[in-house]
Amino acid sequence: MKIGELAQEIGVNPKTVRYYEDIGVLPPPERTPNGYRTYDKVAADRLRFVKEAQATGLTLQEITSILELREQGASTCEHVIGLLRHHLAELEAHIAAMQRTREELEAMIERAAHLDPSDCTDANRCQTIGAHDSAAGVSAELHGAPVPHRH
Repeated sequence: MKIGELAQEIGVNPKTVRYYEDIGVLPPPERTPNGYRTYDKVAADRLRFVKEAQATGLTLQEITSILELREQGASTCEHVIGLLRHHLAELEAHIAAMQRTREELEAMIERAAHLDPSDCTDANRCQTIGAHDSAAGVSAELHGAPVPHRH
């Protein structure tokens, strides 16, 4: 099959297929005498695997490492489990940070309900955001900085 047919079958852009070839995720395809790329079922299966692996959060570099192990005849199970555990830990940390941010935002909204707008006299600040050091924590968390959680 040609590149457009492969891309359509897998649900990617033909440019993506070319890029994957350029970076070594897909091996160079066979070429017809007039220079068209031709792909077989093996290429389609590999591209399908790449797309499925990306859906789990694996990077192209990680996917390439799995494919290289397979090409060497090695088992990839432990390697893949390690990669997935790493991504799960990162996801759990991100969820925890987002939950802390949500709690801080909810607390700010609750405090704001009890503020008197006539007390907001600083032309450069909003008392809802700037009046409490928890707001600094929200800002830092939203920008990726670790913030100690206060109880």
